[in-house]
Amino acid sequence: MHTPNQDRANQQHKQWEKQEMLLENKNAVVYGGSGSVGGAGARLFAREGAKVFLAGRTLATLEKVAEEISAAGGVAETAQIDALDEEAVEKHANAVVEKAGGIDMSFNAITNDDVQGKPLAEMPFDDFARPITKAMRNQFLTARAVARHMVKRGSGVILMITGGDREAVPTIGGTVVAWAAIETQCRQWAYELGPQGIRAVWRHATDLPEAIPDTGDTVADLGTGFGEDTTREDVIAGTREETRLNRLPTLAELGNVAAFIASDRVSAMTATLANITFGSFLD
Repeated sequence: MHTPNQDRANQQHKQWEKQEMLLENKNAVVYGGSGSVGGAGARLFAREGAKVFLAGRTLATLEKVAEEISAAGGVAETAQIDALDEEAVEKHANAVVEKAGGIDMSFNAITNDDVQGKPLAEMPFDDFARPITKAMRNQFLTARAVARHMVKRGSGVILMITGGDREAVPTIGGTVVAWAAIETQCRQWAYELGPQGIRAVWRHATDLPEAIPDTGDTVADLGTGFGEDTTREDVIAGTREETRLNRLPTLAELGNVAAFIASDRVSAMTATLANITFGSFLD
C-alpha cells in the first residue's frame, strides 16, 4: 500500500522523466575543447543533448574527447584551429553553421599562457602582457564569430571563464588583469547583444586539482605565493582551505554549471558571473 508521500514521490519522478535534456537539439562550439575544463564542458553539453563542435590546436587530444563523447552516446566533431587566427576562427564558425544550421552557444576554455613566479617589479613587460593580449584576442575573435550568426537567429549564449577580477595574488603576473579584461569584455558583449536575444556570462571558479599541473616535486613556478619547497598537494590543500565548503570543485561540477548557464532554464541571466568558488570568493 502506497503512502501519500510515496505517491507524490512517484509522481514527481515521472515528471522528471518527461523533462527534456537541458540542451536538446542545441549546437555548441567549445574552444579549447581538448583541455581539462573545456573537455568537461563539452562532455556535459553532449550529455544534455547538444551536438558539440570541438575546436583547438591539437587534433589528437580533440579526437580523444570526441571519442569519449561518442562512446557515451553523444555527438561531437573536431576541428584544428588556432583561436588567435582571425580567418580560421571565422571559417570554422561559418562551417559549423553551414553544417548544423546555427550556433546556440559557445564556450571559450582556452588557456592564456600566463607567466608566473616573479614579482611585477622583476617581470619583463612582455611576460606580464602575454596572457592579457592572448585572452583579449581569442575571446574577442571567438565571441564575434559566433555572435554574427547568433544575431541572425535572435538567440544564443556566449560563455567565458575567469578567476575573478577583484583578486590580488602575488607573483602571478598579468593573470588577474587578464581575468578582469575578460569580464569587462563579456559585459560589453552582453550589453550590445542583449537586445538581439543573446546572453553573455562568465564563470568564476576556484582552482581544482585537475587544473593544477603536476610539475614534479615542487610547484614554485606556479607563482601562487607558496614557498620554493611547496608541493602540488600543498597548493591544493591551501586552495581548499580558502573555500567555505572546504573542498574544490570537480570537473563534472564545472561542466554541470556550464551546461545549466547555456540552457534556456536561466534565460534571464546575462552580463554577470556564476560563482562556483565554493565560497572562496564572496559576492
